Amino acid sequence: MSLPEPASPPPLSPFAAEQETAERLIAGRVRIEAELAKVIVGQRDVIEQILLALLAGGHCLITGAPGLAKTLLVKSIAQVFHLRFARIQFTPDLMPADITGTEILQDDGNGGRRLAFVRGPVFANMVLADEINRTPPKTQAALLEAMQEHQVTASGVRHPLEEPFFVLATQNPIEMEGTYPLPEAQLDRFMFNVVMEYLPVADEVEVVTRTTAGRPAPIEALFTGEDVQRFHDLVRKVPVADEMVRYAVAIAASSRPRQPGVPAFVTDWVSWGAGTRAAQFLILGAKARALLRSRAHVTAEDIQALALPTLRHRILLNYRAEAEGVRVDDVIQRLVAAAKAPLANG
Repeated sequence: MSLPEPASPPPLSPFAAEQETAERLIAGRVRIEAELAKVIVGQRDVIEQILLALLAGGHCLITGAPGLAKTLLVKSIAQVFHLRFARIQFTPDLMPADITGTEILQDDGNGGRRLAFVRGPVFANMVLADEINRTPPKTQAALLEAMQEHQVTASGVRHPLEEPFFVLATQNPIEMEGTYPLPEAQLDRFMFNVVMEYLPVADEVEVVTRTTAGRPAPIEALFTGEDVQRFHDLVRKVPVADEMVRYAVAIAASSRPRQPGVPAFVTDWVSWGAGTRAAQFLILGAKARALLRSRAHVTAEDIQALALPTLRHRILLNYRAEAEGVRVDDVIQRLVAAAKAPLANG
């Protein structure tokens, strides 16, 4: 669903010192959609979820079949925010040093040689890890330090990454040939797992018509990396009531089997539930969503809207669920329905 038309930004009192930044973001969201619409047809929910992750400073996993414009979407978002973009094609023979960089011998100018670190493609603002699940876990894990610490360590030397830093990884459905499942520790570093579905027929017809008729209009840069960092600070300042935090924690905690008070279907179908990071990302995403909707407070609806992308890669179903045809999205929807939502904020 498309974002609502922007209203006149209200006096967001928690942002008195950042009112101009808040107004720029709120007023710019429709322009962002318009720029992306030059090359992307449909996929409004996918675009919104990726934008929310970017505004909250989180990484994003994009799951979908080949040919759905996952790569084009990520590159286009980097252009809108004027971020330095790097694409890494993950293949079975890719090595960790191909991602992070390596040390090579160089002349030191005095007749000797020294080891110099040559930076890999991970040293960019927005890194597209294309088809991340087509390389073995050893190479996938090369991103772990970069995603968590925003740095790369080589031979004991710390090399900070340029801020802002995001990893947007695409993956094909795991049942496809030649794919490797991502380790749980890697999955948990992603704020959202966004699923791209096939387009409706009318949208697909528009895509084919556009792409066979001429080149799309160039995308205009609307913001800068410095703006994005200011948006990160702004999102974290959005107030959230204690009952909303408890609500997010309750949803995440109810996914853990063999815990007191969890629903019976969780014990029946779930092998492993979501950890604390899930509740943290639910709240951060809800803050970003509230801000984009010109609100200075988080509602239960914000949290509910982000339950699927936040939890679907953090809940592992068991063989019984698989045998009964239960999907992880089904479990999440039942968890949200079972959790008692706080009263709506004013």
